[in-house]
Amino acid sequence: MSRIPNPAASPPSLDVDALRAQFPALHQQVHGHPLAYLDNAATSQKPQAVLDKLDDYYRRYNANVHRGLHAMAEEATRAFEDTRFKVSRFIGAPSPESCIYVRGATEGINLVANACRQPGNPLSLNAGDTVIVSHMEHHSNLVPWQMACEATGATLAVIPINDAGELDMDAFASMLDESVKLISVVWVSNALGTINPVREIIRAGHAVGAKVMLDACQAAPHPTHPEHESFYPKLNVADLGCDFLAFSGHKMFGPTGIGVLYGKPELLAEMPPYMGGGEMIKRVTLEKTTYADPPHRFEAGTPHIAGVVGLGAAIDFMNSLNTAAVAQHEADLLAYGTQRLLDIDGLRLIGTAKHKASILSFVVDGVHAYDLGPVLDRHGVAVRTGHHCAEPVMDRFGVPATVRASLSFYNTRAEIDQLADALIAAKKFF
Repeated sequence: MSRIPNPAASPPSLDVDALRAQFPALHQQVHGHPLAYLDNAATSQKPQAVLDKLDDYYRRYNANVHRGLHAMAEEATRAFEDTRFKVSRFIGAPSPESCIYVRGATEGINLVANACRQPGNPLSLNAGDTVIVSHMEHHSNLVPWQMACEATGATLAVIPINDAGELDMDAFASMLDESVKLISVVWVSNALGTINPVREIIRAGHAVGAKVMLDACQAAPHPTHPEHESFYPKLNVADLGCDFLAFSGHKMFGPTGIGVLYGKPELLAEMPPYMGGGEMIKRVTLEKTTYADPPHRFEAGTPHIAGVVGLGAAIDFMNSLNTAAVAQHEADLLAYGTQRLLDIDGLRLIGTAKHKASILSFVVDGVHAYDLGPVLDRHGVAVRTGHHCAEPVMDRFGVPATVRASLSFYNTRAEIDQLADALIAAKKFF
């Protein structure tokens, strides 16, 4: 997933039209224009296979899981736990039990941060300890650690970024010592598209005894091209060696309200529960409760069963793709989009890292991003405008907000042309 694909490579073909045909939402008109959906970093569209699976669950075996002994409940439970197995295979986890269902990556990160605030477990923070994050974090991987440090007296340290939007790895190295207990970094920046060297970060963190967590929300939907695995490794937690990893289903063609937290089994076994209630217990009396083993210890209450079933269908869909072809197509879109936008007078890209995923954030001289968004929408172009839940990034680059076009394998060069033409037209209004 380098920013510019290798023209000498012989990329496998990707039948984009056939893939687009599987996504009903892509085939509509907006304000009289064909929809160009370029907001995939916020949420992805859903293939018909996922929609069918959701419909099938609610129509045919809508029942609660684990506790029922009737046929519908047993089928729901099978589908629920089958998805856990699919998730573990998808991320290379050592066991399904190391994969916890959460509402999204935000809840997964908060679950780990909560353990850091509790005494008596391997993650417990104390005064004098350090947590490291980066300057490019989404708020969901910043605010929980601010809260944990405030509650425990630990110190929050921040890896700076350069003008291209890349981590200052020399500064990171200088921050590492035995006080560092946990490092939590984004794998792919949602605001900049930067791909961070997570393998190097994990190794360096472990060398000083720190635990390392990855926010993989933007990495999970984008496969790695074989040419680029040395920098952007495949999503495989066993190979990476990370201690925790979180991602959200809705960014990888699944439903909203469902995500996964992976944790090393030996850490999960010693972590306290996040919420109390049904399902997360072994035995309850009026005097004392004993907790279930992971993953159920962290899954209190009735879960988002339909979301889990839909996530399983999304993983099946992703596994059916030619990943090398998808990666090459996305790299081509990014290169093409970069050039088209740079040809527009007064447009400046925010985030020009050497290693980027398919995200194009930009500002236009004299025009606020919030004003551009509605104008682009009138041309059928769906983009995100704002700080993208990453206000420190905006502060770093001295802008209040950016326009963000985020691409997926079902996007086309024609949609990028539609964006560029709409921007050129929009400039006439300002």
